[in-house]
Amino acid sequence: MSLKNSRPRVAALALMVALAGLAAAGPAAAATSQTQTTLTSSAPTSRTPAIPTAFVDLPTSPLVADAAGHEVTVTYRNESPSDRTVAPQLLVVSPDAGPFLNPSDIRIERRTAAGRWEAVDVGSQTGTLFTDLTAAQRTLHAGDTLTEVYRITVLTPEAEGTVLPRAALFD
Repeated sequence: MSLKNSRPRVAALALMVALAGLAAAGPAAAATSQTQTTLTSSAPTSRTPAIPTAFVDLPTSPLVADAAGHEVTVTYRNESPSDRTVAPQLLVVSPDAGPFLNPSDIRIERRTAAGRWEAVDVGSQTGTLFTDLTAAQRTLHAGDTLTEVYRITVLTPEAEGTVLPRAALFD
Protein backbone atom coordinates (compact mmCIF):
# COMPACT_ATOMS: atom_id res chain seq x y z
CA MET A 1 0.00 0.00 0.00
CA SER A 2 1.37 3.39 -0.94
CA LEU A 3 1.32 5.93 1.87
CA LYS A 4 1.19 8.65 -0.78
CA ASN A 5 -2.53 7.99 -1.24
CA SER A 6 -4.67 10.87 -0.06
CA ARG A 7 -6.86 8.97 2.44
CA PRO A 8 -3.97 7.94 4.73
CA ARG A 9 -2.48 11.44 4.56
CA VAL A 10 -5.83 13.02 5.44
CA ALA A 11 -6.33 10.45 8.20
CA ALA A 12 -2.88 11.18 9.64
CA LEU A 13 -3.66 14.89 9.79
CA ALA A 14 -7.04 14.20 11.36
CA LEU A 15 -5.35 12.00 13.99
CA MET A 16 -3.56 15.03 15.39
CA VAL A 17 -6.95 16.58 16.13
CA ALA A 18 -8.62 13.39 17.37
CA LEU A 19 -6.24 12.27 20.12
CA ALA A 20 -8.85 12.45 22.89
CA GLY A 21 -11.18 9.60 21.83
CA LEU A 22 -9.33 6.46 22.84
CA ALA A 23 -10.36 2.87 23.63
CA ALA A 24 -8.51 0.56 26.03
CA ALA A 25 -6.56 -2.36 24.58
CA GLY A 26 -6.76 -5.92 26.00
CA PRO A 27 -4.40 -8.12 28.05
CA ALA A 28 -0.94 -9.45 27.12
CA ALA A 29 -0.08 -12.21 24.61
CA ALA A 30 3.19 -13.91 23.56
CA ALA A 31 5.59 -12.16 21.16
CA THR A 32 6.98 -14.09 18.21
CA SER A 33 8.61 -11.68 15.76
CA GLN A 34 10.41 -8.33 15.79
CA THR A 35 10.86 -5.24 13.61
CA GLN A 36 13.36 -2.49 14.54
CA THR A 37 13.43 1.09 13.32
CA THR A 38 15.80 3.95 14.17
CA LEU A 39 15.15 7.72 13.86
CA THR A 40 17.45 10.69 14.30
CA SER A 41 16.83 14.42 14.61
CA SER A 42 19.05 17.45 14.87
CA ALA A 43 16.29 20.07 15.14
CA PRO A 44 16.31 22.03 18.43
CA THR A 45 13.26 22.69 20.60
CA SER A 46 12.49 25.27 23.25
CA ARG A 47 9.03 24.36 24.63
CA THR A 48 6.47 21.54 24.69
CA PRO A 49 3.29 22.35 22.71
CA ALA A 50 0.11 20.30 22.87
CA ILE A 51 0.22 19.15 19.24
CA PRO A 52 3.10 17.83 17.15
CA THR A 53 4.70 20.07 14.56
CA ALA A 54 6.05 17.23 12.39
CA PHE A 55 6.08 13.45 12.01
CA VAL A 56 8.94 11.20 10.96
CA ASP A 57 7.42 8.22 9.15
CA LEU A 58 9.39 4.99 9.38
CA PRO A 59 9.37 1.89 7.16
CA THR A 60 6.03 0.11 7.08
CA SER A 61 5.24 -3.57 7.53
CA PRO A 62 2.13 -5.63 6.82
CA LEU A 63 -0.28 -6.35 9.66
CA VAL A 64 0.15 -10.09 10.31
CA ALA A 65 -3.15 -11.78 11.22
CA ASP A 66 -1.82 -14.96 12.83
CA ALA A 67 -2.97 -14.35 16.46
CA ALA A 68 0.68 -14.14 17.58
CA GLY A 69 2.33 -11.06 19.03
CA HIS A 70 4.72 -9.18 16.74
CA GLU A 71 7.21 -6.69 18.18
CA VAL A 72 7.91 -3.29 16.66
CA THR A 73 10.84 -1.37 18.17
CA VAL A 74 10.97 2.38 17.61
CA THR A 75 14.29 4.04 18.48
CA TYR A 76 14.72 7.80 18.38
CA ARG A 77 18.02 9.62 19.01
CA ASN A 78 18.06 13.33 19.77
CA GLU A 79 21.16 14.60 17.99
CA SER A 80 20.31 18.27 18.53
CA PRO A 81 22.24 20.39 21.04
CA SER A 82 19.06 20.98 23.10
CA ASP A 83 16.18 19.03 24.63
CA ARG A 84 13.49 17.70 22.27
CA THR A 85 10.02 16.44 23.05
CA VAL A 86 9.04 13.38 20.99
CA ALA A 87 6.35 10.74 21.07
CA PRO A 88 6.69 7.34 19.41
CA GLN A 89 3.45 6.28 17.72
CA LEU A 90 2.07 3.31 15.84
CA LEU A 91 -0.52 3.71 13.11
CA VAL A 92 -2.34 0.69 11.73
CA VAL A 93 -3.81 1.73 8.38
CA SER A 94 -6.75 -0.12 6.80
CA PRO A 95 -6.67 -1.01 3.10
CA ASP A 96 -7.93 1.85 0.91
CA ALA A 97 -10.79 -0.31 -0.36
CA GLY A 98 -11.69 -1.50 3.17
CA PRO A 99 -12.76 -3.16 5.26
CA PHE A 100 -11.83 -0.57 7.88
CA LEU A 101 -10.15 -1.78 11.05
CA ASN A 102 -11.74 -1.39 14.49
CA PRO A 103 -9.81 -1.09 17.78
CA SER A 104 -11.23 -4.49 18.76
CA ASP A 105 -9.38 -6.09 15.79
CA ILE A 106 -5.95 -5.64 17.38
CA ARG A 107 -4.19 -5.38 20.72
CA ILE A 108 -1.18 -3.10 21.16
CA GLU A 109 1.07 -3.33 24.20
CA ARG A 110 4.21 -1.51 25.30
CA ARG A 111 7.12 -3.10 27.18
CA THR A 112 7.72 -1.30 30.48
CA ALA A 113 11.15 -0.60 31.98
CA ALA A 114 10.53 -3.63 34.23
CA GLY A 115 10.05 -5.87 31.16
CA ARG A 116 6.29 -6.33 31.57
CA TRP A 117 3.74 -5.69 28.84
CA GLU A 118 1.09 -3.04 29.45
CA ALA A 119 -1.91 -2.30 27.27
CA VAL A 120 -1.75 0.83 25.11
CA ASP A 121 -4.87 2.85 24.31
CA VAL A 122 -5.90 2.63 20.67
CA GLY A 123 -7.97 5.29 18.92
CA SER A 124 -9.63 5.12 15.52
CA GLN A 125 -10.43 7.58 12.75
CA THR A 126 -11.25 7.00 9.09
CA GLY A 127 -10.11 3.37 9.22
CA THR A 128 -6.75 4.18 10.82
CA LEU A 129 -5.96 2.91 14.31
CA PHE A 130 -3.41 4.86 16.34
CA THR A 131 -1.68 4.98 19.72
CA ASP A 132 -2.08 8.07 21.93
CA LEU A 133 0.59 10.75 21.50
CA THR A 134 -0.10 12.50 24.81
CA ALA A 135 0.72 9.44 26.95
CA ALA A 136 3.82 8.64 24.88
CA GLN A 137 5.47 12.09 25.05
CA ARG A 138 9.03 12.11 26.36
CA THR A 139 11.60 14.87 26.67
CA LEU A 140 14.98 13.74 25.41
CA HIS A 141 18.09 15.59 26.45
CA ALA A 142 20.71 16.34 23.80
CA GLY A 143 22.33 13.07 22.71
CA ASP A 144 19.77 10.84 24.50
CA THR A 145 18.04 7.91 22.82
CA LEU A 146 14.49 6.72 23.39
CA THR A 147 13.64 3.10 22.63
CA GLU A 148 10.03 1.91 22.82
CA VAL A 149 9.09 -1.70 22.16
CA TYR A 150 5.50 -2.38 21.16
CA ARG A 151 3.73 -5.69 20.56
CA ILE A 152 0.85 -5.93 18.09
CA THR A 153 -1.51 -8.91 18.17
CA VAL A 154 -4.27 -9.27 15.59
CA LEU A 155 -7.44 -10.58 17.25
CA THR A 156 -9.63 -10.78 14.12
CA PRO A 157 -8.31 -13.31 11.56
CA GLU A 158 -9.76 -11.37 8.59
CA ALA A 159 -8.08 -8.08 9.60
CA GLU A 160 -5.82 -6.53 6.96
CA GLY A 161 -3.68 -3.45 7.11
CA THR A 162 -0.26 -1.84 7.27
CA VAL A 163 1.72 -0.98 10.42
CA LEU A 164 3.32 2.47 10.23
CA PRO A 165 5.65 3.32 13.12
CA ARG A 166 6.58 6.99 13.42
CA ALA A 167 7.77 9.66 15.80
CA ALA A 168 5.87 12.85 16.50
CA LEU A 169 8.13 15.86 16.95
CA PHE A 170 7.18 18.83 19.09
CA ASP A 171 8.75 22.32 18.91
